[in-house]
Amino acid sequence: MQVFVTGGTGFVGSHVLKQLSTAGHQVVALVRRGSEDKLIHADNIAVHLGDVTDPHSLKGGMQDCDAVIHLIGIIREFPGKAITFERLHVEATRHVTDAAMAQGVRRFLHMSANGARANSEIDYFRSKWQAEEVVRGADLDWTIFRPTPIFGKDGEFIETLITMVKKLPVVPVIGDGQYRLQPVAVEQVAETFLKGIAMTETIGQTYHLGGANSYSFNTIIDLIGMALGKGDVTKIHQPVALTKPFVKVLQGSEKFPMTTDQLAMLLEGNECNQQPWAEIFDIEPNSFADGIEDVISEEK
Repeated sequence: MQVFVTGGTGFVGSHVLKQLSTAGHQVVALVRRGSEDKLIHADNIAVHLGDVTDPHSLKGGMQDCDAVIHLIGIIREFPGKAITFERLHVEATRHVTDAAMAQGVRRFLHMSANGARANSEIDYFRSKWQAEEVVRGADLDWTIFRPTPIFGKDGEFIETLITMVKKLPVVPVIGDGQYRLQPVAVEQVAETFLKGIAMTETIGQTYHLGGANSYSFNTIIDLIGMALGKGDVTKIHQPVALTKPFVKVLQGSEKFPMTTDQLAMLLEGNECNQQPWAEIFDIEPNSFADGIEDVISEEK
């Protein structure tokens, strides 16, 4: 099959491209001019220069493709640079779905996020829901995937935590650290997209992707510590009431690692029922406890 992929230079996208290429598919990767070097290279991966925010640049890119995999998303906004959830999630998805319909591609796989919902007070989740609505309203054979936080080598979420545990004698934890996460392995997310392009039985369905187990945030920090050979990690718990105003003031700085949206998402936790996805896609979800050992061993 020939597959058009957006977000191919990103964390998940690089894994998706690698698996598509290894499986023998022809890939057309949408790449912004100047970012070509970030793309993995293979004989069956072609480049289409363009930008999801510019619908005209998508013309012709999907010609003769059998499927579109839409992965582009951001985790935080920088309005001064026109990097917003509305523009990169909602408008971009509309541009890509419109292009797919105009160029005769029916199969459309879309990456959303676990927690996406219409009534969320978290802008990120609400914009992800709005993007899903664009997909559901398009005349396409769509499938939507909602992964929990994704972990793997070079993933921003896990690399930040590994760096903290490595370098800090005491790791700061917001609140009591009992909020729960169910991280999913990036390789299994990519495998899902690879399998999904040919699975017509999944058309019109939404699947939640999650790891084998959920853990408290405290436990996740300790699992990283054990994988690094440090054992249980010494933590200092920061009161939420004091942290919120601090984050609100500093979130405008690109160097500050958190926004109020991200804080709210962390405290909300992120778990799902992964069984329907695991059964239909014949995937046995990895656990973070096992996976983090592999991630850290790859870095050594």
